[in-house]
Amino acid sequence: MEPKPAPYRPDVQIASLGDAIGDPVTAADFPETVLRFRNDRWAPAVGLESLSDEEWVRHFGRFAPLPDNLPQPLAMRYHGHQFRVYNPEIGDGRGFLFAQLRDGEGRLLDLATKGSGTTPYSRRGDGRLTLKGGVREIMATEMLEALGVETSKTFSLIETGEQLHRGDEPSPTRSAVLVRLGHSHIRIGTFQRAAFERNEDFVAQLTRYCLDQYYGAPEVDDPGAALLERAVDACARQAAGMTVAGFVHGVLNSDNINITGESFDYGPWRFTPKWTPGFTAAYFDEGGLYAFGRQAEAIHWNLAQLAGCLTLIGESDPLKGAFDRFPDRYREHFVPQFLWRLGFAARGSEEDLHLVAAAEKALTESGVLIDRFFFDWMGRPQLDDPAYAGDAFADFRTRAAAYEPARARTHAYWSGEPCSMHIEEVEAVWARIAEDDDWAPLTAKVAAIRAMGEAYRD
Repeated sequence: MEPKPAPYRPDVQIASLGDAIGDPVTAADFPETVLRFRNDRWAPAVGLESLSDEEWVRHFGRFAPLPDNLPQPLAMRYHGHQFRVYNPEIGDGRGFLFAQLRDGEGRLLDLATKGSGTTPYSRRGDGRLTLKGGVREIMATEMLEALGVETSKTFSLIETGEQLHRGDEPSPTRSAVLVRLGHSHIRIGTFQRAAFERNEDFVAQLTRYCLDQYYGAPEVDDPGAALLERAVDACARQAAGMTVAGFVHGVLNSDNINITGESFDYGPWRFTPKWTPGFTAAYFDEGGLYAFGRQAEAIHWNLAQLAGCLTLIGESDPLKGAFDRFPDRYREHFVPQFLWRLGFAARGSEEDLHLVAAAEKALTESGVLIDRFFFDWMGRPQLDDPAYAGDAFADFRTRAAAYEPARARTHAYWSGEPCSMHIEEVEAVWARIAEDDDWAPLTAKVAAIRAMGEAYRD
């Protein structure tokens, strides 16, 4: 979605859910607050572009409340399945909901944090975020947005001057606090906690809230089935978008899937260089549960947990009907998203489906880099390119010959090289920051990603 400028419009709808949704908390008092990134692409969409850097740090580093907004941050309450093991002892352990406001499209958006300090759900954690983790989240969200994936936006990153110790990276390491702009932080895990406590009234209240605030459907005959149907469609779109982008989230637990199907909370993410179904992002995902080729399955499984929660307020048959539509909805989103990235005009559902299947088969067998493939073929079939002359691409070449371009390659981006986000590039950007405090490579990478996004929108 292209950001649309709008005035600042606070709208604290979360208050209607009462005390059950979260716990008031206080942000950590950081030794330093050095502004490292502010999202000047999205700040105008929520009326915050006029903040000076000093004001920005006061709100997003020191967490002075925004005008007429939440007087105190809320650590959200939820449970969730983590690698399919139910955990009733989680919640916002190093983040909180800071503010709610409307964007230029009228959507209710949240400003929420990562690394803002301990909460009642921190357990033994320190509630902090490494600076490297924040830098990585900037790159993940910028790349996904450019590739048309519904994602939270990294709104702010402020270095906080603490030295953190982590077991999976060189320590001590620099610290930061990050602010996300997202369309809902109501998770499947939020419903799971309410269902675990057998709080039918709160499940019903959450359902009405989500239908009203996120889907514009407050009055429906069967709220549970209506919400599940919408969540199934949104999450199918999320799964399809991530797959076409070649993105592997890494930790698709039910507490990391929100009710609007917007990808968020980026930890051990990766972009797979090649179309490798078994590619994983997290070193601890030893069984490949959240591998590249299993992400749709994982999200569908999480939706089954949401359906189970909604049986507290509705009949099983309508919920099962909505849940069972996920494979069809996934295909209905996946094929157009694939064509969009190819820059091909659709020719019809069956023909398009066969083209995409041929492309997946060719990518899997050939080992061609994903970003290279979409860059080369965008809007112009490469029927004579030697790189695609082998048997692996034979079926795809034949089918692609019938397609017309959906857009022209007029943007300057198409005269250069494909923009990618492989792990070596991520580590190189971080190395310049870690070794020389040189932020120019990150700035340049964000600019290159946004140029690619503009080229796809032309």
